[in-house]
Amino acid sequence: MTRLFALTSLMAGLAFAGPALARCEDYVPQPKPQNTFAQDIGREFDRIIDEGWIEFAVYEDFAPWSVETGGQPVGIDIEIGRIIADDLGVEARFRFVQAGENLDTDLMNYVWKGAVVNGRVSDVMLHAPYDSELTCRIEQVVFTGQYAGEELAIAFDRAAYPDGGPTPAYFRYDTVAVENDSLSDFYLASVGRGAVGDKVHRFPTTEAAMTALVGGEVMAAMGPRAVLEAGLTEAQDIHVPPYPGLVRSSWTVGVAINHQHRDLGYAVDYAIEKALEDGRIEALFEAHGLTFLPPDR
Repeated sequence: MTRLFALTSLMAGLAFAGPALARCEDYVPQPKPQNTFAQDIGREFDRIIDEGWIEFAVYEDFAPWSVETGGQPVGIDIEIGRIIADDLGVEARFRFVQAGENLDTDLMNYVWKGAVVNGRVSDVMLHAPYDSELTCRIEQVVFTGQYAGEELAIAFDRAAYPDGGPTPAYFRYDTVAVENDSLSDFYLASVGRGAVGDKVHRFPTTEAAMTALVGGEVMAAMGPRAVLEAGLTEAQDIHVPPYPGLVRSSWTVGVAINHQHRDLGYAVDYAIEKALEDGRIEALFEAHGLTFLPPDR
């Protein structure tokens, strides 16, 4: 299971949805964690400060957001974690985790309960997509600290498209790489009632899709902008065309924290708010050669 699948499968479910209901109107309160051991529900804010460190759960092999290079954690999410830790006056520690079948599973395993076997939660999970539907449905988690936006984009070979980037309709005839079972995959499968199907080349990750584009295997690649931008060379460009029929092609990412630790959530949110206001977070994206999209706060 790829780490983007857990995120974009949620977006796919929302992107093709009908009119939204009033916020939380039809949601029944979910069961809260009960009778769990202390280590299964995370550390209190005071304990984090007293012990002098905070642990962030981040997705593994998720460049440019979070990845280990030479045994060291690097990426945008890693730097966000360090900004938060510095503001709290504690050490930042990172726990690389695998994506489960869906976002609900990841939040249960790493935020509010812990996996069934040898499970434990982390203090904060980074790169949690924010949506009001989530805040209503998953009451065990506080979604806060939105720090960046992300959007669906298309990277393309400049030589193949000298007059500008392709739109989804081009892929009835032109080859395009996507991550298997991602929002891009679901969307292109719906275009023209499947007319682009044989031109869609599926790969395990969006990074692999970009590698195929750079290697000349396909004419374009579709996926989250930051992941595409991280793989660009001078021979490619990127753009965001209209996506007919797609309700949502952009989203906001932030942090997820156990609902019992709202004081930690307030502190994390404040640290991120300051870093947005003084430009530190935008500077991180510039340093990585990426476009900063402000979060929808």
